[in-house]
Parts: sequence; structure tokens; C-alpha cells
Amino acid sequence: ANKLAENGHKISFFLPAKTLHRVEAFNLHPDLVTFIPIIVPHVEGLPLGAETTNDVPFPLHPLIMTAMDCTEPDIEAYLRELKPHFVFFDFACWLPALTRKLGIKSVVYCVISSGTIGYLLSPARKIIERGLTSLDLLEPPKGFPSSSIKLRMYEAQGLAAVTKMDYGSGISFAERHLKSFSDCDAIGFKTCKEIEGPYCEYIGKQFEKPMLYAGPVVPEPPKMALEERWERLLSNFEAKTLIFCTFGSECVLKKDQFQELVLGLELTGLPFLVALKPPTGAQTIESALPEGFQERVKGTGFIYGEAMVNDCQLVLVPHVGDQIINARLMAGDLRIGVEVEKSEKDGLFTKDDVNKAVKAVMDGDSELGKEVRANHAKWKEFLLA
Repeated sequence: ANKLAENGHKISFFLPAKTLHRVEAFNLHPDLVTFIPIIVPHVEGLPLGAETTNDVPFPLHPLIMTAMDCTEPDIEAYLRELKPHFVFFDFACWLPALTRKLGIKSVVYCVISSGTIGYLLSPARKIIERGLTSLDLLEPPKGFPSSSIKLRMYEAQGLAAVTKMDYGSGISFAERHLKSFSDCDAIGFKTCKEIEGPYCEYIGKQFEKPMLYAGPVVPEPPKMALEERWERLLSNFEAKTLIFCTFGSECVLKKDQFQELVLGLELTGLPFLVALKPPTGAQTIESALPEGFQERVKGTGFIYGEAMVNDCQLVLVPHVGDQIINARLMAGDLRIGVEVEKSEKDGLFTKDDVNKAVKAVMDGDSELGKEVRANHAKWKEFLLA
């Protein structure tokens, strides 16, 4: 929305009412970007007040989709009043039919990478007619661009299961996406031709839709000062020597994998800062840490309950969904990071796997370290140009 507003476009941004306070500070053009809070109806089975997937664990995401679908009458009323030229949407697969009725163009703006959509949900797979099995996903769909994407069996099994899962009332995850892509007027991705061009072109041909490249949409550096506690902590270390580990707000590890992760970081002997949610079954981060861990890393290891555009070297630990294919693209196609090795059988990693991957990217004298750093620097320069 900020990027569109930079070019003088007037934006109406629909969002759940209780989410408004989280995003208001990011509105760089309040004269052009107007937030419109939408009341998300309560659906039986959801905690009271839950509005987004960030509010609930993954098994409850389908109910969030059901609640979102119930907002259609309110959205229609606003669109009739606003009369916009275009509507950008992601999971609301009913929007193209609504906007067509109102004479408005619809653009599915996909938050999942084009490589993931093309590999998993290409019309060439004929998912609606034949379904999708884990064996199907071990091979790319017909005509898919040559790439480093190669799924392991446990990954294929997990992804096949996700495509079949209910994702709203009476609609599967795959059906929701396929309907959005098939019914819209155009498809947009937060990327550029230089990085994901072949995958976007493939999707455009498969769905017979115009493709829009939004560019990387790199966020502006924050203008506010760093909190004093972080400024004080980080000032103790030289630039580019501290490992920063995070998996995002919706990723929750199992306790054994959480412990292997932090033990692996300890093994590196390097200072680190970890920002994660408590693992499954733990109320707090502290209660999930291995025995004696905090005492051993005191002063060098810190645990606290967009990487390509800074100087962080990337260690990739894909957990679910599009993270898997994104990791293959970044470690394989772009060669800008190293993926942590996992067991071919069950997808688990050990502390030694974490240690090995971190040391590989931190070793500026090794061939792999030199290649990754050079490629990272090249793409950073491109993205910030």
C-alpha cells in the first residue's frame, strides 16, 4: 500500500478491527492510505477475539478462513460505496466474482512465493480432477522451470496433506488458491523478474493471466531509535559477529528441535541472539531451555520470547509450507545461504547439523563461505539499488 501511495494512488486498506493498532505505525502516507476496520464474526471453535492466523495455532487456521469468508457482505457494502478501480486480495477466493459484479478488476496478490505456487498448485497437476499425492510432489509439474527444487519424501507427504486440508467451510487449501488464481483478472507477486521471473512466467501461462511484479518491496529502514536494552546488548559485539536466529511469528518448534537448535548455536562458540515463540508444550522460553544452558552461555547467548537486505549471512531451517521451497531456491538457485541438513527419514535436525551450517556461512575463507557471501552481496546491492 505504501509503494502504491508513493505514486499518488489512493488506497483503502481493509483489515480486522483489532489488528489496526499493529499496523498504523507503518502507514507512511496517511493522506492516501486509509485503514477500514472490519468486524470479523466469531466462529464456533475459535478463541474469543481471534481475528488472524497469528492469533491461533495452525489447526485452527481453517476456522479463521471461515470467519473471513463471513465478512463478504460488509466488504461488498464498502466496495459499492468506494468504487475502486482495483481490489488486491489473497485468500478471499470469493472476491473476483464479487468485483466482477461491481465492474471492478481483481488482482490476487500472493504472499506465497511463485516457485511454491508453481510447483504445488500448477493447473498442469489437475489437482481438482485427480487430487495430489506425495509421490506426485516428488517430481515437478509438466513444463516447470529447471531449478534446485527437490522435495524429500517427508516434505512431500506434509505438503500433500496441507493441499487437501479444509481451509474454510467446504473448501480445501488447494481449491481456495486455485479458485483465486483462476477467477482473478491478474496475478501479482512481491518479487521481480531477476529473482523469480521463470516461475512467474510459468504461472502466467498456466493460469492464462497477466503477471504483475511488485518488486521486492523492501521496507524502509526504521526511523525510531533502537530500544536502550538492545542498544546496550548489541554494542558489546563487533559488527557481523553476532548470530541472529528467528523463524517468524507463526512458527512453533517442538521442544526437542528447539533444544537441538539452541545447543547447536552454543556449539558454534559464537555469540547469538534467538527470538522465538515458546516450543510446543512449554509456557515460556526459559522453561524449555536445556538444563544448565543459560549458565553456560551467559554473556554470549541471548534468548528472546528480511534478511537479504542486510549483512546477515543466511542459515535456512525450513519448517512448514512454502518455507521448504523458498529454502531450496535461496540455497540452490540463488546460492545466498546454507540449509541445515535434516534426516531424510523424519526431517529432524541435530545440534551438530546446526553447528555445521552456521560455521559454513561464517567461515569467510572457505569456498562455500566466499560464494555465499559474494552472492548475498550481489543481491543486496540489486535490491537496494
